[in-house]
Amino acid sequence: MIIFYSPDIAACPELSEEDSGHAVRVLRHQEGDEITVVDGCGSFYNCVIAAAHPKHCALQVKSVEAEQHWAYGVHLAVAPTKNLDRIEWFVEKATEMGLDRFTPLKCRFSERKELKTERIRKIAVSAMKQSLKATVPQIDEMTDIKTFICEPFDGQKFIAHCMKDEPRKLLSHEIKAGAAVRVLIGPEGDFSQEEVALAIEHGYVPVSLGEQRLRTETAALASVHTIHVVNELKLTE
Repeated sequence: MIIFYSPDIAACPELSEEDSGHAVRVLRHQEGDEITVVDGCGSFYNCVIAAAHPKHCALQVKSVEAEQHWAYGVHLAVAPTKNLDRIEWFVEKATEMGLDRFTPLKCRFSERKELKTERIRKIAVSAMKQSLKATVPQIDEMTDIKTFICEPFDGQKFIAHCMKDEPRKLLSHEIKAGAAVRVLIGPEGDFSQEEVALAIEHGYVPVSLGEQRLRTETAALASVHTIHVVNELKLTE
């Protein structure tokens, strides 16, 4: 199954130039063919091609179905790695697993101080389509960690750090089923003690992901997987 993406389909039932070219030139779709389009906000649109133009393929919407989304929020705030490919890999795989929001963090020990998010958004859209989802994660601009920590959040808040002398709990033991979850993942040099202290002061629970030493993007992906697995197990008990 191949799905297409049109964020404005409700107001303008037409594919983008990129998706139009893919549908008409590559897949050889013609007028009258049925296709599935998602809006990135949780809806599947069952459509018929009204005009098979390779630059602006017009659609007729036949029906709309809501995606069966998880009942909790998954928000990862991660300090991007110096190697951009690794954070792009995380966004792709986390979108496949189920990610609602990604915030790049600028920390004291961050190797990367700037991040162009347009390419990250395109990767998230592609991963959404490939995994047959209808919701694309919200991709934020890079945010200073101190500003971010002070922002309100209605849900569980965790900070995963590697300071072995500081008390930490296993993330898998702390997650409450059905609640929104936010996890902070630091850079390769970890969070500073000041950043950890500030997070704890604002209600973040210090957690560990296990005994293994994980790279930034691996820890972030492990967090997404843990959130979903714990919820699936507890909600089906």
